[in-house]
Amino acid sequence: MANNLVRVIIAGMQVVGRAFGRAVRKEFAASQQAANKAGDGEKGAGSAAQSSLLGMSVDEAQQILNVSNIKSIEEINKNYEHLMKVNDKASGGSFYLQSKVFRAKERLDAENEVLSSSENSKNNNKSHKAES
Repeated sequence: MANNLVRVIIAGMQVVGRAFGRAVRKEFAASQQAANKAGDGEKGAGSAAQSSLLGMSVDEAQQILNVSNIKSIEEINKNYEHLMKVNDKASGGSFYLQSKVFRAKERLDAENEVLSSSENSKNNNKSHKAES
């Protein structure tokens, strides 16, 4: 009887171990795919890190704020203000939707910061090469 119980426990642990291994491999592949989609090198790594940290992808943030160009800060701010006003709790809106809108703007601001810092580093590298 105890022998059968041990076999059942071992079989269950093997099943759980395999499932956990598959989940880890799948998550690793998804993070690599997200980094490749964001771009190669420092920009892609920074974007993937921001997505992981903020819990929202750039595409999702663009859809929430209805923005096609993430570099259009004016359009982002305009849509953000409109959506925050429409979803104000005092006028029957939803705090949950307001928080999604806030997180979307936060994500796009972070992405713009990563893009501008990578562009600045490229410009600095070009100017140093030109001086040499």
